[in-house]
Amino acid sequence: MPEERRSTDTDPAAPGAFKSRGGLQRVWNAMSYSLAGLRAAFRHEAAFRQELALGIPLLLLAPWLAPGRWQGLAMVASVVLVWVVELLNSAIEALADAVSAERHPLLGRAKDLGSAAVMLCLLQVVVVWAVVLWP
Repeated sequence: MPEERRSTDTDPAAPGAFKSRGGLQRVWNAMSYSLAGLRAAFRHEAAFRQELALGIPLLLLAPWLAPGRWQGLAMVASVVLVWVVELLNSAIEALADAVSAERHPLLGRAKDLGSAAVMLCLLQVVVVWAVVLWP
């Protein structure tokens, strides 16, 4: 029986064909892709820029306003979570726009769900900061 070849060795359409092999080069590539994503979000996403403009001052104030280390961590984490979810929402929207320029109920639902996730994170920031700073 002939030796089976791995599907990723020569078939670029096979699942996992574009996965890296690992090592320091993989870490470097992952970091550069991540930075490219942050640059793209800053350049193309107004909501991300607005959330940065609101979040950065909050991050700078958190160490002075928080009564303790864990409360400060919760305050910072709530702001960073907004950015993470906004990046995911922007990725969903970009993918939906790439799939079809026409209106489709499922694509609209995907965009609405992403937007709802961001809204819940923003509400969480308000609640966390209010609970921590409530006298």
